[in-house]
Parts: sequence; C-alpha cells; structure tokens
Amino acid sequence: MKNALILVDIQNDFIPGGALAVPDGDSIIPIANKIMGNFDIVIATQDWHPSNHGSFASQHLGRMPGDIVKLNGLTQLLWPDHCIQNTKGAKLVPGLNIDQITKIFHKGMEKDIDSYSGFYDNAWKKDTGLGNYLKQQNIEQISIMGLATDYCVKFTALDARKLGFMTNLIKEGIRGVEVNKKDCKKAVAEMENAGVKVISTNDLVKKL
Repeated sequence: MKNALILVDIQNDFIPGGALAVPDGDSIIPIANKIMGNFDIVIATQDWHPSNHGSFASQHLGRMPGDIVKLNGLTQLLWPDHCIQNTKGAKLVPGLNIDQITKIFHKGMEKDIDSYSGFYDNAWKKDTGLGNYLKQQNIEQISIMGLATDYCVKFTALDARKLGFMTNLIKEGIRGVEVNKKDCKKAVAEMENAGVKVISTNDLVKKL
C-alpha cells in the first residue's frame, strides 16, 4: 500500500513570532523531519493568500481578529493578515527538510473564500488538485500532521476521508490555535468520528 505524508501549513506565520502564531507550533518541525523518509511521497500545503483576502480583519471596517462575518455566504472567523503570497510569513519554516518534499499545494488564493483544507475551499467548490494528484500516484493511505489542529489540519483530514483515503492523524505532530477552550479536543473527536485514525509516530514506524 502506497503512503503519503501531508504536512499542513508549516509556515513562518504559524509559528511563534509569526502573524498568526500557533503556540508551540515550531516543536513539530523535528517530528516532520524524522518521519518523512518513511513515506512514498511527502506533500506540503501552504496558505497562499492575496493581500486583500476576505478572511483578514483588516479588510472589514471596524472589525477585529476573532470577529465573525459572512464571506461569500459562509460564516467566517476573521484573522490577522497572514501567509500573504511571496512574503516571508508564507514560506515554509526554516529547519523543515524541504528536500524531501515531493510537491507543494497552495490554498486560500481566492480573496472571497477561505480554504482551510488542503483539498478544497470552504464551500467545496474549487479543489487544489491534491486529491487527483494523490490518486494519480496510487496513494491509498495518508498521514497528516501540521498546523493548526482545530482548523486546517481538521478540514484536510475530513476532506481526505470524504475522498476515500485511509487517513491517519499523527498526534505528536499537531498543535492548535484554541480560539475557544477545548477546540483541539473537539476537532480530534470530529476527525475520529469521520474515520480518521489517531496514531503516534511509533505506530507509524511499525506500520511502515
């Protein structure tokens, strides 16, 4: 069975010091580097927003990060400006072994809709090409890690299940935003309910 590792949004703006820092987000870098060699292919996703992206609080007069608005008919949580195309904040983090990354997929490029998942936008109208690529590579099982547990990791895992992939969540390799207390715990439960298997790196090495 061919396996893929998906590294979700391990970007400068999501680690301490970044515009939308995930607490302890940089601690997953050595975990990613350690396990990459166990997979047939390694995929990275990147938030790749235009500077006027509708998820940015700066684009809504009088609004602040954390506020809720409607964007293109969908409920949208507003964020600080982050991961703007071709900026330092959007780059993959230093120390991540990019030489072992097979392919990178960008998401969140349409200004009027957000895209938490590495597969689809939040309305499931446009895909990034990731699903088709994995199928072309005859990938049956994927393992996911990255940032953040309660947003982009969760929606990437849920979409992977919708597309029929056997999906693992690497528990040591995720960190969350926790806008609300216990958001990460709820996100993991939601993934498990969808058929995502929570594993450790030790399980993964044994399996592969």
